[in-house]
Amino acid sequence: AVRPGGGGGRRAVSPGDEALLAALPVLAFHAVLVFCRMGAAVMLLPGLGEMEIPPTLRLSLGLLVALALLPALAPGLPPMPAEVGPLALLVAGELLLGLWIGLLARFLALALAQAGQVIALMIGLASPLQGDQLQGATVTAPARLLGLATASLFLATGLYEVPLRALAASYAVLPAGGGLPAGPAAEALAGAAAALLLVAMQLAAPFVAAAILFNAALGLMARLAPQAQVFVVAAPAQILGGFLLLMVLLPSLLAAWWRATGEGLARLPGAG
Repeated sequence: AVRPGGGGGRRAVSPGDEALLAALPVLAFHAVLVFCRMGAAVMLLPGLGEMEIPPTLRLSLGLLVALALLPALAPGLPPMPAEVGPLALLVAGELLLGLWIGLLARFLALALAQAGQVIALMIGLASPLQGDQLQGATVTAPARLLGLATASLFLATGLYEVPLRALAASYAVLPAGGGLPAGPAAEALAGAAAALLLVAMQLAAPFVAAAILFNAALGLMARLAPQAQVFVVAAPAQILGGFLLLMVLLPSLLAAWWRATGEGLARLPGAG
């Protein structure tokens, strides 16, 4: 084979160049296949996939991760299908796998923000609402604060590496082309949601107990002095006391969440 030279002539194409040109379509297909799983997961991973980060940056990060892992993963990837139908099924399966792993990690990270919602309700801050792109328009200020703390902790402690390593190792557990196991995937998502609620309620338990005792004391005072507007007068004290309790317990709450999240991330597909 020859190709035009710089002086108008033609020079022969080396066998190495021919092999590279022949391998380019397969290499591009493998890159797209890896990007489907990595890009879909990175869009949801805690710390890296926060809504405050522009989608273009998140997709760029997914592309960089896919390119970095491609040389190691390429030997185990399936060949490019000759027909459009199997090709579309293969790409869709990789997208679903990436979204599934990303959602499992995201559920674990939401526990702290959900605890903030319960805390806000217990201390009487369920009314001052603040918009949030991830959790909706009815997010309270403590939930927003703890949600930002979640992203900061993931990035500051290097915890974001755990789901990334799990993604890279997931090809040994869930090889490309094998599809998403619907039954186990649904059970894992349900288990992650249950773990999210359990950790959130455990973190908010001191505030629930304090609110019960505080309201019981207010009820007793209302019985002793029916003419006094006890609940109206005590509302500022409830908010102030709740914030003071949050300031005292915040280090312990973050440490407990960090341990629970680390244990949960260790159970991701491929993390073990």
